[in-house]
Amino acid sequence: MNNEVEKLLINYKTLEQFKRFKEYGNQELSMMEDLQNNIVENNSESPFYGIHVGRNLIARMSLYKVSAKYDAYFEPPQDYLELWKLEVLPDYRGRDYGKALVDFAKSFQLPIKTNPRINSHGFWEKMGFQKAKYEMERDLGENPLIWMPEGVEEKGV
Repeated sequence: MNNEVEKLLINYKTLEQFKRFKEYGNQELSMMEDLQNNIVENNSESPFYGIHVGRNLIARMSLYKVSAKYDAYFEPPQDYLELWKLEVLPDYRGRDYGKALVDFAKSFQLPIKTNPRINSHGFWEKMGFQKAKYEMERDLGENPLIWMPEGVEEKGV
């Protein structure tokens, strides 16, 4: 089994592959717009990562780096990653592809923030994420989960 995480090219082939993901119509998860807005040339900087089995994209996520000056979560303030829209196709769930994507994100050794979908908290807890202390102005109704590498603490705890 190949759990090789790769940066996805921003192109029409990737756009086609994204259409297979179940939550395609769900605004929160739709990467289609993100992708269409980014289709300029094949090598433009993509925030999308995925795992292929054969030629099929079976798992994917968005990973954005947020600059330290916007860090409202971690102590000391620093660059961190925002992990969005992690999804594994139904036939491939329960085989550690989601874990492979999360482990890849952790490999940058930066703190990570994610806004989990309903019913996915168990997965994120297994991955070592914890609920961020809720701050109304900052979180605006989101319930972010965070993961911190060694030496990083949650702000204001």
